[in-house]
Amino acid sequence: MESFIHFLSQLNPLWIYVAIASIAFIENIFPPFPSDVIVVAAGSMAGLGRVDFFTALVLATAGSTAGFLTMYKIGDWFGVKILEQGKIKFIPIDKVHLVEGWFKKHGYLIVVVNRFLAGTRAVVSFFAGLSELSLWKSLVLSATSALAWNFLLLYLGRELGENWRSISSYLESYGIGMSIALGLALVFYFAYKRFRKKTAADSAS
Repeated sequence: MESFIHFLSQLNPLWIYVAIASIAFIENIFPPFPSDVIVVAAGSMAGLGRVDFFTALVLATAGSTAGFLTMYKIGDWFGVKILEQGKIKFIPIDKVHLVEGWFKKHGYLIVVVNRFLAGTRAVVSFFAGLSELSLWKSLVLSATSALAWNFLLLYLGRELGENWRSISSYLESYGIGMSIALGLALVFYFAYKRFRKKTAADSAS
């Protein structure tokens, strides 16, 4: 990764901008992808005068939003078929409707924090489409989330300068922690729904 970023920093700024937008897009389609580290490195380049801070911010946010839109439409058009074929291994088919119900109830809040959920961004946008959340509302919230997150990463990179590498281990730990937290949230949600269903059945008998 470091050799790639070094190569990237030697390119014409136009190609650096293209790379920032493209990598931000790809990360939303094929996670996990180290786009956050690259955005931090872009912040360092901005601090050193290689690229413009706000241009990098706009392009990283545009790439992230385009990636969100792509996965949203995949979920909207093909989500049921993909899940029936068992393509998403960590969500059993019998739990899909529970997750879908969760998104219909809390989906917009999840979209708002989507960009801060490293490693799960593609899943969030996929289920936003599957759950038929409002496309335009989801896009606005996703873009706002991406804007805030990318600004933070670029700012940290600019402030760290050539020491930007020091943040990569923290981002990795953060990503793992957030993935675990989301997984536990799903486990507790399923357990809670099962408990309520059992309680209702016991009361009826």
